[in-house]
Amino acid sequence: MNELLIAFLIVSISFVGLSIGLLARNKPIKGSCGGLANLDDGAECQICGKTNSDICNN
Repeated sequence: MNELLIAFLIVSISFVGLSIGLLARNKPIKGSCGGLANLDDGAECQICGKTNSDICNN
């Protein structure tokens, strides 16, 4: 039971630290792979199948 409590506390402290860092920088979250920004012109999105990045406003 102690191990479970310690693991929960470590994960909780990690989440609090990450959220404080996110709030302190005041920047939006962005993906690491670039998403539609890395597609070649005319290439199809593997998720939605659209070819125009202006349509996807996520």
